[in-house]
Amino acid sequence: MFDTIKEDFLVPKKNDPALHSIFELFFNYPGIWAIVNYRVANRLYRANFKVIARIISGITQIITNIDIHPAATIGRRVFIDHGFGVVIGETTVIEDDVLIYQGVTLGGVSLVHGKRHPTIKKASVIGSGAKILGDITIGEHCKIGANSVVVKDVPCGSTAIGVPARVIKQTINKCQDATVQLDHNNIPDISKEMFNYLLKRVAVLEHALKKYDGIDVSNEDKELEDIYKNFIDAMKKED
Repeated sequence: MFDTIKEDFLVPKKNDPALHSIFELFFNYPGIWAIVNYRVANRLYRANFKVIARIISGITQIITNIDIHPAATIGRRVFIDHGFGVVIGETTVIEDDVLIYQGVTLGGVSLVHGKRHPTIKKASVIGSGAKILGDITIGEHCKIGANSVVVKDVPCGSTAIGVPARVIKQTINKCQDATVQLDHNNIPDISKEMFNYLLKRVAVLEHALKKYDGIDVSNEDKELEDIYKNFIDAMKKED
């Protein structure tokens, strides 16, 4: 357990450029303390000291505003960045090297006992405010966009965004990648693409009205159809 806690303290030093001194870990990284206190509470919980474990969990929630159930399963080098408002439910499973941002909920959608919270596979990134609900699996090396609501499995190497979340990109070779991809800002903006489409459509219609003047709109129309095709491809999902 102490080796794992030591790793927890080393994670921000390795991955967060905002960290300028070890001293900052003790006052500016509530996610680290939430994970460390979880390690202790989890060990006590599994040793059947459940009341003490829940007390530690409750005190940690008050101090850090991060709610982690002591029965959850959290792997090594999991980093909760900023962390305000993070909720991790009882039967959640988080594998190694996962990065979680503020406001994330790993919650359940059932009152039935048993596995009712998500499983997050290794090296995934969960964006700010994302809600991952139910007994579903987020595959290895996935990116979940900020404020997305995920209610279905996401295959490995995928980027999922929206409400409800849809897979808009999958990179198969990332499934075997051994590194954590922190470039979670590189998520396609499908709203921007849709506005592009609408603007281009209006332009084509305006040109069509002037066609009697001999204006050729074939090039604009081809560009419009390419934009429309990209938008439809981004919105497709497998049922």
